[in-house]
Amino acid sequence: MGADSQTTIGELSEAIAGFVEERSWQSFHTPKNLTMSIAIEAAELMELFQWQSSADAPNPSSAQASDSEVADELADVLIYCLALANRLGIDLSTALRGKMGRNADRYPVGSAPP
Repeated sequence: MGADSQTTIGELSEAIAGFVEERSWQSFHTPKNLTMSIAIEAAELMELFQWQSSADAPNPSSAQASDSEVADELADVLIYCLALANRLGIDLSTALRGKMGRNADRYPVGSAPP
């Protein structure tokens, strides 16, 4: 398996925080700017699949984008999400587990249409 199974969210958050600090970007990383950046990068990710049919959408190689372009845009979204969590002091592991628990209550197993 890849590095995902060996890298923690904390390690990624620290890497982003260090990158931002080394460049003195803290004043630019306001919650407004970071949330806008998340939306912009998500739109760039969507653009890679924009003109695909629904049948082709799961397969980036059949799109106008390569796997590496999809990975880059997905990484950009994650970078800004981690930067926002850093800025707001949000523990993403706790937030994610809490949200997944609420999702499990809201969408119990077997509740999806066939």
